Amino acid sequence: MEPVIESTDAADGAMELVGRLTTASNATFLATIGQTEVVYKPIAGERPLWDFPDGHLAHREVASYLVSEALGWSVVPETWLGEGPHGVGMVQRWISADESVEPVTIVPVGEIPDGFRHVFDGYDALDQVVSLAHEDTPALRRMAVFDAITNNADRKGGHVLAVADGHRFGCDHGLTFHEEPKLRTILWGWHGLGFSDEELAGIRAVHAGLSGALGRELAAYLSGGDLEALALRCETLLAEGVFPRPEYDRHVIPWPPF
Repeated sequence: MEPVIESTDAADGAMELVGRLTTASNATFLATIGQTEVVYKPIAGERPLWDFPDGHLAHREVASYLVSEALGWSVVPETWLGEGPHGVGMVQRWISADESVEPVTIVPVGEIPDGFRHVFDGYDALDQVVSLAHEDTPALRRMAVFDAITNNADRKGGHVLAVADGHRFGCDHGLTFHEEPKLRTILWGWHGLGFSDEELAGIRAVHAGLSGALGRELAAYLSGGDLEALALRCETLLAEGVFPRPEYDRHVIPWPPF
């Protein structure tokens, strides 16, 4: 199947660039389509990577949205392939994050806040020992399950967007769906713990969908090998019934973690 240049309610109208997000590693723009604010990442602005195919990060972002929808958890904001001033690219609804909320945080060692889970200890810029921790909430657990399914290789703290109602969105999903194990995340706080019934039901929904409409949709964005690996990950997660454990023979934390 060929990737679809989508026409959605949000995609109606010409895209106008507002500015460039200079902290992003690939060309990333804030733009508007009518009254809708979006993030636009043109394929032409993707930096080559040694372990991911060139020109396919946008496709993986759209595939991540499709899996998020199949889960029914809205982890990923509405995302599609669209035309912009710099050619075809990923277009995603802009999420205005609540900057007063920190779902992922760094604190002095031994001072993990109530309702948070410890991930690891390290040294800050002043050579002080600190701890990285994240919320222990259903919303963030769902994101961790999503990351395990999609084999997300880049879940940094800044890729978790908090909104006022307690929901958590994830962004920057170009490094997903690799055939080889690549899970790199700061959301390791539940490793080895059992999935809830809701989480297991979500994984089953994705796995079942791969042999139907979801699989046909994803085939426009992912290779056959990517899809086979996705199905195998779902099967493994269901068989083991627990959050993945870090494989310490490879890098399991993205760098930088924020």
